[in-house]
Amino acid sequence: MPTASTAQIMGNNESTEPFTSNMYNRRVLAGEFAVVNKYLLRDLVSKGLWTPDVRNQMIADGGSVQNIPSIPDEMKRIYRTVWEISQKILLDMSADRGAFICQSQSFNVHMGAPTTGKLTSMHFYAWKKGLKTGMYYLRTQPKAQAIQFTVDQAALVKNKAENQALKDSVKALPSPEQNKALMKKMQSGAQEEDEEICLSCGA
Repeated sequence: MPTASTAQIMGNNESTEPFTSNMYNRRVLAGEFAVVNKYLLRDLVSKGLWTPDVRNQMIADGGSVQNIPSIPDEMKRIYRTVWEISQKILLDMSADRGAFICQSQSFNVHMGAPTTGKLTSMHFYAWKKGLKTGMYYLRTQPKAQAIQFTVDQAALVKNKAENQALKDSVKALPSPEQNKALMKKMQSGAQEEDEEICLSCGA
């Protein structure tokens, strides 16, 4: 399993964990640099979706792509961060791997707002699954978010307004049920017209 250092050198993610964020800053002795999920970047570039607006929204959302309308739903499902994935699923995967590991594995639990009840439930679930190590580190999210000086707030507001206008226009469109009812009405109206024509011409 890649450690933090080898993952950094090789451009992989640490251990067997999903990405904590699709975009983040990494601090090292030499300085600080931005890291983007290379697989997400590859897919966005190939589909022509990697734009300044998408990058700006990703930074504003802490590296998540879930609130970006231009990104397809299938891609959103693939590139969920560890905070957007059920920890129960990750525990199941850890248990599946555990059968082939002679000692144990470093499994970190990610909870946005952990409670005693949640942690107790998690530990008992891991124990019942046969895991030797239920939790290595508990990762939580900060209650207060740092000010994002690199986010273009004007562009963010403009994009939100455009996205809302797009959602409103989609809502204004008739639903599939309404379309079916309209089609039936049009067809029945056309049949009535045909019958009237036949009666008037004496056919």
